[in-house]
Parts: sequence; structure tokens; C-alpha cells
Amino acid sequence: MARRCAEKMYASDRSSQHLGIEITDVAAGRARARMTVTDTMVNGHGIAHGGYVFLLADTAFAFACNTYEVVTVAAAADVVFVAPARPGDELTADAVERARFGRSGIYDVTVRRSDGEVIAEFRGNSRALPGASG
Repeated sequence: MARRCAEKMYASDRSSQHLGIEITDVAAGRARARMTVTDTMVNGHGIAHGGYVFLLADTAFAFACNTYEVVTVAAAADVVFVAPARPGDELTADAVERARFGRSGIYDVTVRRSDGEVIAEFRGNSRALPGASG
């Protein structure tokens, strides 16, 4: 079911497709997304713009909380940037469900560079839309 939900969602996810984000793994309440930092994602300090790191984490979060055939959106999210990423770095975001209750959920996402160094920690709160199936 999780894979089917992810395939359907990715087919309409133009921003992930445009940025080359791949969903490499999904299971109930979990997702892994991968992206390579390009030259156009770099800020004036020569490091990956935090918005792109956030976007990758948010994408993994979105796919993790949409594995139950119910349309679910972000209610809130925050991020802590731990280390910089640079052009050419391959980043992986692993999202894990921490709790689901009623129509809400809490998800943690760790973004790592391919050498294993943690780049960011993200926490998202989800909200299922009433009556909407995915």
C-alpha cells in the first residue's frame, strides 16, 4: 500500500521531479528521499541554501505521512541545520513516524550527506484531511 501511495503522489509531484528528488524507499510511516545539491541550489556563502535542505526533508516527511491512503498535509515543521552541504553532495533524508493520533502525526527526518554526516534534523507535524483518500 505504501509503495502504491508513493507512486501515485510522485506522479503529480512536479517540484520533486524538477529538482531530481528520488523516493528510494517507502513503508508504512517511513520514507527515504535523495537529492544531489546542484550549483543552482547554492547561496552566497557557497553552501546549499537551507530552503533546499528543508525541501528535501519536507518531501521525505510528506511521503512518509501519506503511506496510509489518506491525504495528509503538513500542519507545522521546523529544522535545525547541523552542517553545510556543498555542490555535488548527495543528500538522503530518512523520515520516520514517531506517533499518529486521530488525524495528526509527528515525524522526524534526518538529512545526511553520503559520507554519513548529519546535515539537518527536521520535525514535522501532519494533519490528515477529512474524507480525502490518496
